Amino acid sequence: MKRLPEIGLKTYYNKKGLQLLLLFAYNDVFIDLVKNELQAKWSQSLRTWYVPFSEENLQKVSVVFDKKATLIEINLHTPKHFRRVKTRLSEKRMLFLKKYTLYLRGKRYSKSTIETYTSFIANFLRYVHNIPLQNITNKEVERFIETDFINKNYSISTQRQFISAIKLLVKFYPHMQIDEINLERPKKEKKLPNVLSKEEVMSIIRCTKNLKHKVVVALIYSSGLRISELINLEVSHIDFKRSQLIIKSGKGRKDRYVILAKSMYPLLQLYLESYQPQKYFVEGANGQYSSSSVRKFLAKSCIAAKVYKNVTPHTLRHSYATHLLENGTGIRYIQELLGHAKPETTMIYTHVAKKDLLAIESPLDSILKTLQSTKTTNKTSLYPDNLNSF
Repeated sequence: MKRLPEIGLKTYYNKKGLQLLLLFAYNDVFIDLVKNELQAKWSQSLRTWYVPFSEENLQKVSVVFDKKATLIEINLHTPKHFRRVKTRLSEKRMLFLKKYTLYLRGKRYSKSTIETYTSFIANFLRYVHNIPLQNITNKEVERFIETDFINKNYSISTQRQFISAIKLLVKFYPHMQIDEINLERPKKEKKLPNVLSKEEVMSIIRCTKNLKHKVVVALIYSSGLRISELINLEVSHIDFKRSQLIIKSGKGRKDRYVILAKSMYPLLQLYLESYQPQKYFVEGANGQYSSSSVRKFLAKSCIAAKVYKNVTPHTLRHSYATHLLENGTGIRYIQELLGHAKPETTMIYTHVAKKDLLAIESPLDSILKTLQSTKTTNKTSLYPDNLNSF
């Protein structure tokens, strides 16, 4: 049997906290995996890759390198609040977890969803390691949420994902005593999307000096792309004649057409001539570009543009939708362009669009205008007679 290459796992403190080092001999395949699947960073001083130390990342490393490498724990010293309940699942439970992963693949869930759900279930199985699978009840699920999600202050959306993973686990293995009907997801948070002004968007694009980075920022905004859609966009998907991009297998495995801004043509042509991408529209050293790279240079561009909001690639998509609405585009068209399954998802942009809100006059302004027009009093300003009184 061929011996698998080894990857050492070691903890290390830096200024950002406890990190998990991934130690291995030079390997192009492994480098691609740690960059794109684990979103790992390179340490120039340590000459190795690393990710923040967490239960989730430990499990993710295990899933990503399953049957590709032998993982060796080297001196995994962790502080008390980082210590794991159980380092490894038993062979029986690992086999069960792999079958659950295959079940998800058979249901045609996306790669990222499979990895997320598998990670959740691995942590849950580790938590109930001393309870037979057929004896697990809703109580264990509730206690796990209380100890793992509530104490670690995970977001509501993360908890909702975990419940979805458990519901699928019940369908995969119905012999457990978990009552799926009584598994309730917490209500979604109704947060308004973070939106940039048109001036801020243009400032960010202008301050992005690198040609590849500039075309990425401009394309995400001008076509309202998700970051995954940009990364998977192929050169052949660009239709200059019809001013369109075709998005293949977007969220929900749906194809759709989006608009290609004509003002992008000169920039696109210059980019294609300069970089000559072979397959994907934007390519890195090892093929597909990584989403972490986009986030990094976007953050730098925002600093250069003096835009101090929390800006992500999805913020550009939110801004695209909001600006379309403010320009008078119908909500139904925006839904199609964004690839939303439900109009309710698109309706959130009506809460942040300025066009209609700006037409509403505050009653305070109305009172002052009335007083000014009737000239019944000289007090038509909010400023005090004596500013020093403040």
